[in-house]
Amino acid sequence: MTINRNIIEYFRFEEDFVEDNVRCIPMIVRFKLDAAGVKLKLAEWSKMTPHERERLATLSCETEEEISIYQRYLKHLVWHRTGQEATPLQVQANPAWSVLSTLPELLSAKLSEVNQTISLLQWQRLSVLQRFALLKLSSGGHEHKNFQKALEEFELV
Repeated sequence: MTINRNIIEYFRFEEDFVEDNVRCIPMIVRFKLDAAGVKLKLAEWSKMTPHERERLATLSCETEEEISIYQRYLKHLVWHRTGQEATPLQVQANPAWSVLSTLPELLSAKLSEVNQTISLLQWQRLSVLQRFALLKLSSGGHEHKNFQKALEEFELV
């Protein structure tokens, strides 16, 4: 389950950095960045107004047209706030979070590292955003505590 704070959907495990200023980029925005093919640096995010951050989190980004609108808006924001071009990000044709036939290797490795397991059925029952979050939290540079908190929040352990 996600919680809604100031119209933006956050996972409970994100509460540590969900404050008035939103010091980190929330998963919902990171998900949309991957869809739009734009990398947003934390320094760029921190220069945006709360309203701009909220819009990035709530703006629809599903259809090709919406993705195009989101991408243009984001590129404009980055340029407006930093004077720099937004960094492109390759959009994956079949990202691991969208594959339901098997557990992604990255996730399996992370689960093994923290002595946990989940079944393929549990993986399949997660929402797209939950699967995305688990994979992001499985990649290097993320604290184990948020991965464990996500597993608990998603009722996987």
